[in-house]
Amino acid sequence: MQITWYGHSCFLIKTSIGKRILIDPFDNNLGYDNNFPKCDLITISHNHFYDSYLNKSNTITRVLNKIGTFDINFLKIEGFNSFHDKCNGLKRGPNIIYIFKDDMHSLCHLGDLGHIPCSLVLEKLKNIDILLIPIGGHFTLNGFEAANLCKLVSPKYVIPMQYKTNKTSLYLDDLKNFIISMKNIKKINSNILDTSDLDFTSKSKCILLTPPCN
Repeated sequence: MQITWYGHSCFLIKTSIGKRILIDPFDNNLGYDNNFPKCDLITISHNHFYDSYLNKSNTITRVLNKIGTFDINFLKIEGFNSFHDKCNGLKRGPNIIYIFKDDMHSLCHLGDLGHIPCSLVLEKLKNIDILLIPIGGHFTLNGFEAANLCKLVSPKYVIPMQYKTNKTSLYLDDLKNFIISMKNIKKINSNILDTSDLDFTSKSKCILLTPPCN
């Protein structure tokens, strides 16, 4: 499995058989490049232009934006209901947490999660291989809250997303509060990660991907 971070909360997942899944694609107002390739599936955690934009290459691509369990031949996906805030969605609406499983690994994208999930969802998240977690605060979990959630579910690898970088002017916190709360941090000088390079028998590690260059 290959994971490419496009910026904000958008990732491209390429499976071992070459299928592409695009997660939370954004429009061209964020400061990041959104020249996404043609994909086999797009998942959207919530309906916001920062996270639900379809470019010309993907206007007819299948879009998944609901909760439930889905078997799409090359991947199994499970979506769970959650919220964009701490008020059961009254401020910013609902959010979908997606878990993706292929024959090798499990990956969870928390979308724009704004609260600590209920115990039933926490149980589903335990021992996930790779957790993609928002840390920028203001609209989602902040760095301290995200670090606390990581401790609760103990993923093998954590990749932070949706935080302040020099590529975007969005009102978000930077990495500081998250990384001072985490252990075993490794920075990679790329926005691309190949899971074949990871040791899934080790204790929980945090991987900092480099924001993509336009």
